[in-house]
Amino acid sequence: MSRRDDHLSDDDRILWNLVARSARPLKGKTAVEIPDVIEAKPEPSPGPVNGAPAVVAKPKTQHVAHALDDQTLHKLKKGRLPIEGRVDLHGMTQDEAYSLLLTFLHRAHAGGIRYVLIITGKGSSSGGDGILRRAVPAWLATPAFRHLVSSHDHAARNHGGSGALYVRLRRIRS
Repeated sequence: MSRRDDHLSDDDRILWNLVARSARPLKGKTAVEIPDVIEAKPEPSPGPVNGAPAVVAKPKTQHVAHALDDQTLHKLKKGRLPIEGRVDLHGMTQDEAYSLLLTFLHRAHAGGIRYVLIITGKGSSSGGDGILRRAVPAWLATPAFRHLVSSHDHAARNHGGSGALYVRLRRIRS
């Protein structure tokens, strides 16, 4: 089954722009400029449902994942703050890793877990830095993860070093 869809979701468009920025042009070719700002398409207002007027939800504030503060990072590195969950993405494709990470973070957040460790691996088999090592921090800044993740930072050497990330999940609002 092949289906062609010319419309990318905002998440897909953001992810594509991150990937496109990291690509280098072939020898003898010029680079294509990628705009910094993605123009948002206005969404059509929903019509009435069962004769009742449609309720339009107000836009939520956008949360941006920040780096962990120094005190929290130090406590995590020294083991004074417990890492309550961990997920290993070694050897997975980007699609597999993305869906596993999203599912894992949803479950951890729902379970009230605060700090998790994401192991991406260093990915030096092809001579460069790993795909997941570069992609996961970018994913954490996308709207799909933004409501789950408060902040993230590179892990200490004893937790995987540059091949792992500490992630602080947002608190559940009651």
